[in-house]
Amino acid sequence: MKKQGKNTEEDIALFRAAVKDVKTLPDQNRAIPHPPVRKKPLLRPRTQASAIPDSLSDFAPDETPDEFLGNGLSRMTLRKLRRGSWPIQDRLDLHGQNTDAARKSLQDFLHVSMQRGSRCVLVIHGKGMNSKGGEAVLRKLARHWLTQHPQVLAFCNAVPGEGGNGAAMVLLKSGSGAVDN
Repeated sequence: MKKQGKNTEEDIALFRAAVKDVKTLPDQNRAIPHPPVRKKPLLRPRTQASAIPDSLSDFAPDETPDEFLGNGLSRMTLRKLRRGSWPIQDRLDLHGQNTDAARKSLQDFLHVSMQRGSRCVLVIHGKGMNSKGGEAVLRKLARHWLTQHPQVLAFCNAVPGEGGNGAAMVLLKSGSGAVDN
């Protein structure tokens, strides 16, 4: 029986013979691991005077955009958002809420996400398949509200695994207000 912990010359020679034809993989096409997302602690407002003002209009146009890009931003920002350059850091599901509750939830969620320093969030509004008349009321209104919100830089349809056109991936302003391209 061999002692463990020390390799003999015979073991080393066997190993080298076994791996002599092995070639290293090229550097291309390797997945770059992303560090796990860690949420920052929530900063709570100290008084009721600092309540979030309700400044979003419910009067949405008949057609709402599938994508939005704030003024002065590069189209590359929207392309990067579609491709998932920013990992989703938080989610809000608006299913089953009426319009007033959904608007309040969305404003609170965006406010809290900004306090946490989140850059990319997912807003799940649904496709309207179970609503009366098949009209996607929350989808239309949520996207309309997102275009009005001052902290929203861009949004687009979520990838199919995250809800497709029943959800929006939203890029928020960073603490400095600059976009990391």
